Amino acid sequence: MAEFPVHPDEVTAPWLSAMLGSEITRVSWKHIGTGQVGDSARFTLEGPEVDASVPATLAGKFPAADATSRETAAMFGLYRKEVLFYCDVAPQLDVRVPQVHFAATCEEGHRFCLIFEDLGPARQGDQIAGCTLDDARAAIRQAAAIHAPSWGKTSIIEAEWIVPSPAVAERVALMYPHAQAIFRERYKDTLEPEFMTVCEEFAEDYGSQIHQQHRHQCLIHGDFRLDNMLFDIRGGAEPVAILDWQTVAPGMAMTDIGYFLGCGIGELGLAHEDELLDLYLAEMERRGVSLTRAGIHADYRRGILHGLSTAVFSAAFVERTDRGDANFLSMARGACALALKHDSIGAMKEAH
Repeated sequence: MAEFPVHPDEVTAPWLSAMLGSEITRVSWKHIGTGQVGDSARFTLEGPEVDASVPATLAGKFPAADATSRETAAMFGLYRKEVLFYCDVAPQLDVRVPQVHFAATCEEGHRFCLIFEDLGPARQGDQIAGCTLDDARAAIRQAAAIHAPSWGKTSIIEAEWIVPSPAVAERVALMYPHAQAIFRERYKDTLEPEFMTVCEEFAEDYGSQIHQQHRHQCLIHGDFRLDNMLFDIRGGAEPVAILDWQTVAPGMAMTDIGYFLGCGIGELGLAHEDELLDLYLAEMERRGVSLTRAGIHADYRRGILHGLSTAVFSAAFVERTDRGDANFLSMARGACALALKHDSIGAMKEAH
C-alpha cells in the first residue's frame, strides 16, 4: 500500500485504528454515489469503541478507477483542490459539508484519499430525476453559505492552490473544439437541434473568453447541481449537504447560480427562476452582502453558460456510461433552455 489508501480495499482495520486512535477489529465497504471523476465508498466498522467514541460508518473518496477520468482529474488538479478545500477553506464557510477525518494527496495530483463523516441515511440528489422546489430552496441557501463568507476574502480567493492556471485555461481553450466535436457526434440525433446550435455557437467563441478579465467576487463550487448534493441528511435531521469540491475556484457568484438554475434543475429552474433568485438575494443580504436583480443580471446571463461547457467538456473527457450520457444531456438541455431565454450567447459576445 502507498503512504495512504487510494482504493477502498486499502482501508484496513489497522490503518483505521491508527487514523482514528481507537481499535478497529474489522472493516467492510460498498460503493456509493454516481461520481465519474472520483470513486466513493461507505465503510462499516467493528470494534470495542464503535458507536461510542468511533462512528459505525464512514465515507471515503478515492481516485477514479477509469484511467481517462483519472488523467483528466490530474491534468486539472481536481483531486488536490478537493483535499485542500476540506483542509483549508471549508472551516471558514457556513456551507454544510461532511466533517473530514483524513485528507491526503500527492504532489503530482493523481492520488488522493478523503475519509469523512457518513451523512446517511440521506437522499442522494439525482440530476436526471430532478428535485422538489423545497430541495431547490435548500440548495440555494447553501450557495449563499458558500458565497457570502468568502465574498472579497483575498486569503481564500487568491490562495495559490485555488487560482486557475493561465496555462490550464489555454489548454482547455485548445481542447474545447475537440470536445464539442465529440459531443456533436455523440448526441446529434438525441439533443434538440436548437440546443445543439447553442452549443455550436458557444464553442465558436469559447477561445476568446480566456483573454477576458474575470472578476473574482467569492469562492464558487463550480459544479453546483443535484448529483453533488445530499438531502435530508442524517435521517432528515438536516436539509442538505454539498459534496464534490473538485471544481472549487474563485469566480463570480452567478456562475454557481446560473449553473444550478439551468443545467442543475432544468425545467424547475425555468418555472421558479424569479422566486429562487429572490431567495438567493435575501440570503446574501442576511449574511451581509447586498446585491440587486439589476446588478446581477449580466453576470447571471453569462453564468448560465457554465453548465453548457461543463456538460460538453465532461462528456468528452470522462468515462462514458449510460447514466453519464443521460446526465450530460440533462445538463445541456437545462443550460441551453435557460441560455435561450436570456440570450446568454449574446451576453457572452457583449462582454468582449
